[in-house]
Amino acid sequence: MNMVVICCDTFRADIVGAGKKLSHVRTPHLDQLASEGLVFNRCFAEGLPTIPFRRCVFTGIPSFPWRFDTPNEGLQPAGSGWHPIPPDQDTLAERLHDAGFVTGLVADTYHMFKPTQNFTRGFLSWRFVRGQEQDGYRTGPLSRIDLAAHVRDGDADPRKHAVIVQYLLNMLDRQEGEENYLAAQVFREASQWVEDNRGNKPFFLWIDSFSPHELWDPPRQYADAYFSDPSVKDYIHHSVLSIGDATDAEIERTKALYMGYVTFVDRWIGHLLETIDRLNLRDDTVVMFISDHGTQLMDRGRFGKGGNALFPFNTQINWIVRHPGGPHGQETDIWTQNQDITPTILNMLGVDHEEMDGADAWASVTGACEPARDYITTGWATNFNVRDDRYSVHMDVGTRSPEATVYDLNVDAEEKNPLSDPPREVVAQALERAYAVIGDFPDVFSAYKQRHPARAMRTFMNKYNLGI
Repeated sequence: MNMVVICCDTFRADIVGAGKKLSHVRTPHLDQLASEGLVFNRCFAEGLPTIPFRRCVFTGIPSFPWRFDTPNEGLQPAGSGWHPIPPDQDTLAERLHDAGFVTGLVADTYHMFKPTQNFTRGFLSWRFVRGQEQDGYRTGPLSRIDLAAHVRDGDADPRKHAVIVQYLLNMLDRQEGEENYLAAQVFREASQWVEDNRGNKPFFLWIDSFSPHELWDPPRQYADAYFSDPSVKDYIHHSVLSIGDATDAEIERTKALYMGYVTFVDRWIGHLLETIDRLNLRDDTVVMFISDHGTQLMDRGRFGKGGNALFPFNTQINWIVRHPGGPHGQETDIWTQNQDITPTILNMLGVDHEEMDGADAWASVTGACEPARDYITTGWATNFNVRDDRYSVHMDVGTRSPEATVYDLNVDAEEKNPLSDPPREVVAQALERAYAVIGDFPDVFSAYKQRHPARAMRTFMNKYNLGI
């Protein structure tokens, strides 16, 4: 059996399928994949964001809490949890390689390839598609970019918008045609890898698409399908918007940029799925779709994501599995987390391994065993969330305070009205569950100092007035 895993960054879990908050966002290829496979409806990330999530899903070992003070020279960001895979932890790709799989990685998630990172471990081939966000791909010429088109009038100072500047520089040579956008490049490269390796069975391909992460820059017709107003600029990075001063049209257009980006990504996922079918690989290839986290689209009055908002629009993740042997067109509400993905993959592919922190969710679905958990936990920076069938409890474990914000999901599914006097036993149970994950609070978070900070366009422009 072969396997192809598609991992997308910042892809909300309430889009694919019917009856969800954002089901109006068009994702026909992922909808089809879901109808042909199994959807895990209650899958949540355990440690966030980008790098902590991938370190967990590559090892089956939870990344939270951030206990490792490993080399971080040249990293940005370099906060808690943003470090390489420790040398004593085997990776999914290494295990599959040692079991006889041809392993491949195609990705534009540039954080995985930064100095001191080691996420290519175990892959016989890997392709890094350059240019996302702050990927240091180009440094000039600044005279060729149109920063003013994407920021507030009179605010086109490159020093204030280094992230946008870096991205626009990276895109200077992007040719006409949607096939030249980064998401399209990733899935075209992945499709070519599948075609090149169809005779190298069994194979395992991990596709890591940074899209639809910011910058929200799809071909414009995709955004226009959701909202179009020629008088409104395309704020491809929502950070330039001051929500209090933003017009309704500006907000709707910014939402449309994200939604259009999602539809664009789906279109190129479709290209990959069509390649698998064209090569007659469907009957012996598992296809899995996952995401690392979501993002806020004014759900709480702003755009973006962060540890201070551990709500499902940020923390719930996609997990769809199409297995040739079924089940097909089914959903499950068992609680799962991303540390479950690795043991599920290994067991599905018949690869022996020692017991892991995660559990084989497929075995629970098929009835081979009981579900592994009746609640989930998520950590982001020092923010922590415990969630079960009835309550969602939010706390800051960095302060080691017994205080918590509690929502009763039976009457407040969107978590907008915290209980003024939460039951003591609920808070006590949540703290007990937090201790079970974290251990001794005072020693949880290592003093993660950066010895050699990253050299990036942001710091260079501010120091030397580059191009100003």
